Amino acid sequence: MTQTVKGYAAHSHDTPLVPFSFERRDPRPDDVVIDILYTGVCHSDLHTARNDWGFTTYPVVPGHEIVGRVTAVGSGVDKFKVGDLVGVGCLVDSCRECEPCRNHLEQYCDNGFVATYDSTDKHDGLRTYGGYSKSITVSDAFVLKVPENLDTKAVPPILCAGITTWSPLRRWKVGKGSKVAVVGLGGLGHMAIKLAHALGAEVSLFSRSPGKADDAYRLGADKVILSTDNAQMQAAANQFDLIIDTVPYEHDVNPYMPTLKLDGTLVFVGLVGDINPALSTIPMIFKRRNVAGSLIGGLKETQELLDFCGEHNIVSDIEVIDMKDINEAYERMLKSDVKYRFVIDMATL
Repeated sequence: MTQTVKGYAAHSHDTPLVPFSFERRDPRPDDVVIDILYTGVCHSDLHTARNDWGFTTYPVVPGHEIVGRVTAVGSGVDKFKVGDLVGVGCLVDSCRECEPCRNHLEQYCDNGFVATYDSTDKHDGLRTYGGYSKSITVSDAFVLKVPENLDTKAVPPILCAGITTWSPLRRWKVGKGSKVAVVGLGGLGHMAIKLAHALGAEVSLFSRSPGKADDAYRLGADKVILSTDNAQMQAAANQFDLIIDTVPYEHDVNPYMPTLKLDGTLVFVGLVGDINPALSTIPMIFKRRNVAGSLIGGLKETQELLDFCGEHNIVSDIEVIDMKDINEAYERMLKSDVKYRFVIDMATL
């Protein structure tokens, strides 16, 4: 059994997103049905819609930063009820049996997680469609509780941009006394600053533009370092425990490596692909510095983040758009013309 749902979809890499009706399954015993209120717009949505990574299956309904209200639950669901404010992030299933899954790291599932969109359901073989739609049906194990005190429309980016930066902050045990630097002030970067600051770290922003300083300080940064200024970069040598690099395109990371302390780590959360120019191992070898990568977080870690945001009243800086304006939003996003995340009001669909 299926239910017809309205949404917006891309039908090819070079055509705009348009209205699209598709089928969602009727609830299984462990399912939660969610009326979608707001959906965040992520760079991954654009990359998938335009097949930038080469594996999109069309039609595709993007959207993996989803917040809404529960409208129905399956017979086996006891942790959610109708009316609950909930969220769905980047994944809607995994094998649940491998070592990463048993350790609440479903994002690293050895058998491959099921993405919220442009993926295949493990049970019925149907394609998954995302949050650019009126409703979604998801297993209760992959649904998150959203604190009611937060500004609901500003919560969706926490489920991708937020958890993508929270996960390395927790992995490298950032807290009071830590020194953290962020490369790039965009959707991910602005959340990294807010969260690191709330954890008690001293936070710096590496920026190529002095014009971003005021925003960085407003978000919680203690320092802004111009990466194009050799004197400022030299003065920052041997300072940081962790650098979170949020830049999604090729860029030179060599200037940042000497700013790490002994045993410090630079972690990539934005760049998916080759490092260009090549990374020199010299500063790594002589100060035992590390380079790492990090994906999103698992469900337990994402719930921890939402609870933390509820306690500290942290949400994303957003611009709300109508569903019909999604194609214009994509073009603006490519120009970094948003502070700092678009969110779609799904009532406009």
